Amino acid sequence: MPAQKGSAFLLKISDGSTPAAYQTVAGLRTTQMSVTGDAVVVTSKDSGGWRELLSGAGVRSVSVSAAGIFLGSSAEAKVRANAMAGTLDDYELSFEDGERLRGQFLVQRLDYAGDFNGERNYTLQLESSGVVVPA
Repeated sequence: MPAQKGSAFLLKISDGSTPAAYQTVAGLRTTQMSVTGDAVVVTSKDSGGWRELLSGAGVRSVSVSAAGIFLGSSAEAKVRANAMAGTLDDYELSFEDGERLRGQFLVQRLDYAGDFNGERNYTLQLESSGVVVPA
Protein backbone atom coordinates (compact mmCIF):
# COMPACT_ATOMS: atom_id res chain seq x y z
CA MET A 1 0.00 0.00 0.00
CA PRO A 2 1.49 3.37 -0.96
CA ALA A 3 1.91 6.17 1.57
CA GLN A 4 -0.99 8.61 1.83
CA LYS A 5 -0.92 12.36 2.45
CA GLY A 6 -2.03 13.46 5.89
CA SER A 7 -3.52 16.60 4.35
CA ALA A 8 -6.05 14.38 2.57
CA PHE A 9 -7.39 12.98 5.88
CA LEU A 10 -10.42 15.23 6.31
CA LEU A 11 -13.13 15.66 8.93
CA LYS A 12 -16.51 16.63 7.48
CA ILE A 13 -19.89 17.42 9.03
CA SER A 14 -23.33 16.82 7.53
CA ASP A 15 -25.35 19.79 6.34
CA GLY A 16 -28.50 18.08 7.65
CA SER A 17 -30.15 17.65 4.26
CA THR A 18 -31.51 14.40 2.78
CA PRO A 19 -29.46 12.93 1.24
CA ALA A 20 -26.72 14.40 3.39
CA ALA A 21 -23.97 16.52 1.90
CA TYR A 22 -20.81 16.88 3.94
CA GLN A 23 -18.76 20.06 4.46
CA THR A 24 -15.09 19.95 5.40
CA VAL A 25 -14.39 21.40 8.84
CA ALA A 26 -11.96 23.96 7.47
CA GLY A 27 -8.60 24.96 8.84
CA LEU A 28 -7.60 21.57 10.25
CA ARG A 29 -3.88 21.00 10.47
CA THR A 30 -3.92 17.65 12.24
CA THR A 31 -6.50 14.88 12.37
CA GLN A 32 -6.27 11.57 14.22
CA MET A 33 -8.64 8.61 14.50
CA SER A 34 -8.58 5.77 17.04
CA VAL A 35 -10.71 2.63 16.96
CA THR A 36 -11.02 0.88 20.32
CA GLY A 37 -12.88 -2.13 21.60
CA ASP A 38 -13.50 -3.93 24.86
CA ALA A 39 -12.86 -7.65 24.61
CA VAL A 40 -15.17 -10.34 26.00
CA VAL A 41 -13.00 -13.05 27.51
CA VAL A 42 -14.31 -16.62 27.08
CA THR A 43 -11.28 -18.48 28.46
CA SER A 44 -12.09 -21.83 30.03
CA LYS A 45 -10.25 -24.89 31.28
CA ASP A 46 -10.24 -26.14 27.67
CA SER A 47 -8.22 -23.09 26.52
CA GLY A 48 -4.91 -24.76 27.25
CA GLY A 49 -3.68 -21.86 29.36
CA TRP A 50 -4.26 -19.29 26.60
CA ARG A 51 -6.73 -16.44 26.79
CA GLU A 52 -9.61 -16.68 24.32
CA LEU A 53 -11.78 -13.80 23.14
CA LEU A 54 -15.26 -13.83 21.65
CA SER A 55 -15.19 -12.45 18.11
CA GLY A 56 -17.67 -9.66 17.38
CA ALA A 57 -18.55 -9.10 21.04
CA GLY A 58 -17.79 -6.19 23.32
CA VAL A 59 -18.13 -2.45 22.81
CA ARG A 60 -16.34 -0.72 19.94
CA SER A 61 -15.92 3.01 19.49
CA VAL A 62 -14.19 5.55 17.29
CA SER A 63 -12.50 8.66 18.64
CA VAL A 64 -11.42 11.56 16.46
CA SER A 65 -9.03 14.33 17.49
CA ALA A 66 -8.35 17.37 15.35
CA ALA A 67 -6.58 20.69 15.66
CA GLY A 68 -6.46 23.67 13.39
CA ILE A 69 -6.79 27.35 12.72
CA PHE A 70 -10.16 29.01 13.26
CA LEU A 71 -11.44 30.40 9.95
CA GLY A 72 -15.05 31.10 10.91
CA SER A 73 -16.58 28.67 8.40
CA SER A 74 -20.18 27.49 8.67
CA ALA A 75 -18.91 23.94 9.36
CA GLU A 76 -16.87 25.20 12.32
CA ALA A 77 -19.90 27.14 13.59
CA LYS A 78 -22.01 23.97 13.44
CA VAL A 79 -19.36 22.00 15.37
CA ARG A 80 -19.28 24.76 18.01
CA ALA A 81 -23.11 24.80 18.26
CA ASN A 82 -23.12 21.00 18.66
CA ALA A 83 -20.51 21.27 21.42
CA MET A 84 -22.52 23.91 23.29
CA ALA A 85 -25.79 21.96 23.00
CA GLY A 86 -24.33 18.47 23.53
CA THR A 87 -25.92 17.43 20.23
CA LEU A 88 -25.06 14.34 18.21
CA ASP A 89 -24.46 14.97 14.51
CA ASP A 90 -23.42 13.06 11.41
CA TYR A 91 -19.73 13.27 10.52
CA GLU A 92 -17.57 11.79 7.80
CA LEU A 93 -13.88 10.94 7.79
CA SER A 94 -12.39 10.83 4.32
CA PHE A 95 -8.99 9.57 3.24
CA GLU A 96 -6.79 10.12 0.19
CA ASP A 97 -7.52 6.67 -1.26
CA GLY A 98 -11.26 7.50 -1.39
CA GLU A 99 -12.22 5.50 1.69
CA ARG A 100 -14.83 7.20 3.87
CA LEU A 101 -16.26 6.42 7.30
CA ARG A 102 -19.56 7.88 8.49
CA GLY A 103 -21.34 7.90 11.81
CA GLN A 104 -22.85 9.97 14.57
CA PHE A 105 -20.43 11.68 16.92
CA LEU A 106 -20.62 13.86 20.01
CA VAL A 107 -18.23 16.76 20.47
CA GLN A 108 -16.59 15.61 23.69
CA ARG A 109 -14.25 18.58 23.94
CA LEU A 110 -13.69 21.85 22.07
CA ASP A 111 -10.85 24.18 23.05
CA TYR A 112 -9.99 27.58 21.58
CA ALA A 113 -6.67 29.34 22.10
CA GLY A 114 -4.96 32.40 20.76
CA ASP A 115 -2.21 34.78 21.63
CA PHE A 116 -1.27 38.34 20.88
CA ASN A 117 -0.17 38.68 17.26
CA GLY A 118 -1.15 35.10 16.39
CA GLU A 119 -4.06 33.23 14.88
CA ARG A 120 -6.93 31.76 16.87
CA ASN A 121 -6.70 27.98 16.91
CA TYR A 122 -8.79 25.15 18.24
CA THR A 123 -8.66 21.48 19.16
CA LEU A 124 -11.61 19.13 19.29
CA GLN A 125 -12.37 15.60 20.41
CA LEU A 126 -15.26 13.59 18.94
CA GLU A 127 -16.64 10.30 20.30
CA SER A 128 -18.80 7.94 18.24
CA SER A 129 -22.36 7.06 19.16
CA GLY A 130 -23.64 3.99 17.37
CA VAL A 131 -22.23 2.28 14.32
CA VAL A 132 -19.45 3.84 12.23
CA VAL A 133 -19.64 2.45 8.71
CA PRO A 134 -17.77 2.71 5.42
CA ALA A 135 -19.56 5.06 3.03
